[in-house]
Amino acid sequence: MEPRGWTYILASRRNGTLYVGSAADLSFRIYEHKQELRPGFTSRYDVTMLVWYEGYPTLIGARHREYAIKKWRRAWKIALIESMNPDWRDLYEELNS
Repeated sequence: MEPRGWTYILASRRNGTLYVGSAADLSFRIYEHKQELRPGFTSRYDVTMLVWYEGYPTLIGARHREYAIKKWRRAWKIALIESMNPDWRDLYEELNS
């Protein structure tokens, strides 16, 4: 089954500023961040690298995961990123391949 919701983490650079979010359409939402189409935290701090993401059967499930991760310590978020993406590559291009 194709995920209907996504939780993701953006970074400004390796070990830089982090942002946790969720979306129904991950590729489009990351595009919005990269193009600074919505004013806010990510455009203000240039947080545009997709470094981690996870799919969920529902958007509500993705939102619950987002809220849980936002409460985590920074070290736990970094460990989560590095478990999937140890080199801190921008994973956005992989979404559109």
